[in-house]
Amino acid sequence: MNIGNDILQRQQAEGWGARVIDRLSADLKEEFPEMTGYSPRNLKYMRRFAETWQDYVIVQQAVAQLQWRSIIMLMTKLKDNVVREWYALKALEHGWSSNVLWHMIDMRLIEREGQAVTNFPDTIPPLDSDMAVQIFKDPYVFDFVGTAEARREKEVERALVAHIEKFLLELGQGFAFVGRQVHLEVGGDDFFIDLLFYHLNLRCFIVIELKARDFKPGDVSQLSMYQNVVRTPAFTECSGGRWV
Repeated sequence: MNIGNDILQRQQAEGWGARVIDRLSADLKEEFPEMTGYSPRNLKYMRRFAETWQDYVIVQQAVAQLQWRSIIMLMTKLKDNVVREWYALKALEHGWSSNVLWHMIDMRLIEREGQAVTNFPDTIPPLDSDMAVQIFKDPYVFDFVGTAEARREKEVERALVAHIEKFLLELGQGFAFVGRQVHLEVGGDDFFIDLLFYHLNLRCFIVIELKARDFKPGDVSQLSMYQNVVRTPAFTECSGGRWV
């Protein structure tokens, strides 16, 4: 930030056409030959950094704690400082690498997080409800499966599991993959959960049922049954390779 401010001051004093950045780059390379990062391009980013974040307190609290590559990403991919600050704080909170930050910006996380319509406020305690609301997005984006066309449920399931790292990244922080086609035996009948996750912060199982068709009222009953089963202590006991 100090170098960026120095560049701004020199350009204001000497004029923007005075090749301040080129001369400063050459001087810094001569003074510190063992150090890298003083290319004209990088110095332009430093100047932009000083222009973008003029509030030193905010910079120290969030942005300056990120990797330089992540900071460049915030400057070049986003135009609003409030939005930049939101992503900077999220990156610090979850320890995102610059690649993960790029993905979250590209998928417009700020527009989707906490937007899903749920019954959480009516069904779980307030603290857990607030956390759950912030965890789930609307919509989820699974472009990485390779096509936007409608597929059979099994094909979608296989594609998501094949890209499990990207799938977990899209789901968000704290999701742990438990399994696919998880077997349940209820009243002598066999049922299979398409995808089962566990959330480390909510401390509960997340059931995902895939449907490559329009929603039907019976789907709610099916999910409710699955939810009731995975809430039981007996669900965590494994017998003969089966969840019971």
